[in-house]
Amino acid sequence: MTATNPQPHGVARSIVALLAGLFAAVILSIGTDILMYAIGVLPRLGDSAGNNALLLATAYRTVYGIGGSYIAARLAPNRPMGPALTLGVLGLILSIVGALATWNRQPSLGPHWYPVALIVLAIPTAWARQTTGNAVASSGGRC
Repeated sequence: MTATNPQPHGVARSIVALLAGLFAAVILSIGTDILMYAIGVLPRLGDSAGNNALLLATAYRTVYGIGGSYIAARLAPNRPMGPALTLGVLGLILSIVGALATWNRQPSLGPHWYPVALIVLAIPTAWARQTTGNAVASSGGRC
């Protein structure tokens, strides 16, 4: 199989790689959210979160997003940048949709800097995903 002519099983493996990275990032984010709610770091659902809690959530979600893209790039049979950047673009789109859906929601879901930060961080996160994809590609899929 060549990188310029992917075979059907290569496409299926790329989709599996993409889904594995997405699944890892989502499960880690939700799991950490549940833990943070349980120990009282994040407020109960429906209550407004403070700056410190949202800063923490922003940090771990960004790390999990990069990790999920690393997994996708690592599992991709060829062109690891494809699944990694797809997840980056998906994160950007979801961040924009989330900001639009919650911007003037009452009661307030928190300060407006949080959804803006998620959008802004999606751009360097996508770049980090691109870098991760290049590192995996240059090592022949072995890190």
